[in-house]
Amino acid sequence: MSNSVTFLGTGSSAGVPEIGCSCYVCTSEDSRNNRTRSSICIHNGLNNIVIDTSPDFRYQVLKNCVSRIDALFFTHSHADHILGLADIRPFNRMQGGPIEAYANEHTIGSIKQRFNYIFNAPEEYRKYYPQVELKEISGKVRIGGLEIIPVEVFHYKMPVLAFRFGNTAYITDVSLIPDESMELLKDLDLLILDALRKENHIAHFSLDEAVRIAEYIGAKKTLFTHISHALDHEKTEASLPENIRLAYDGMKVSLS
Repeated sequence: MSNSVTFLGTGSSAGVPEIGCSCYVCTSEDSRNNRTRSSICIHNGLNNIVIDTSPDFRYQVLKNCVSRIDALFFTHSHADHILGLADIRPFNRMQGGPIEAYANEHTIGSIKQRFNYIFNAPEEYRKYYPQVELKEISGKVRIGGLEIIPVEVFHYKMPVLAFRFGNTAYITDVSLIPDESMELLKDLDLLILDALRKENHIAHFSLDEAVRIAEYIGAKKTLFTHISHALDHEKTEASLPENIRLAYDGMKVSLS
């Protein structure tokens, strides 16, 4: 299996279409405007590594034929990034054990609180519940032959983890990248970056901000994700530099 990234979801916290909305994007016939909540699956040889388990996780893995998960990584604790965790149960059963999950201290605490039934279950019931081994990430992690480097960014005032793997970086839910983190984003072939909408947002990059950051980082190619219903795929791409595109659900990109 070649190294690649599959976009399981590319939408913002509400997804697209949004509930009750009849705007141009939400009613679009362009399938690229249908966006489930943001998540990716990294395929590295025989290993599958998922970043974030969105509320749409079950649908996403079925649609994209993900039949194994070797590790989970979490960017942060917001609902649209962790609430699909319960859907790892079939993988536990098929793989015969728990899945390692890496996150910062705050996210681990939130997962333990929201999914307390998993961690407080009587021993005889645990095999019926999702099985996950939470591990606080403090440096590089190697899964199979792939080295994954955590990169701290900020979602307004909230510390969030981005991840660099090889010459690719995944940065979602971000409004500030500190200088020391920029140092970890040099010489990228592929940058995957948050671009919520045209208007400014307190906790996310706007489209113009994302373009400026992408050009500053200087990756060979940039794909925007965590996209709201305010951005139509075709019209937005027409306004972007040639090496900056919008990701879409189900998109698969080969990695060097």
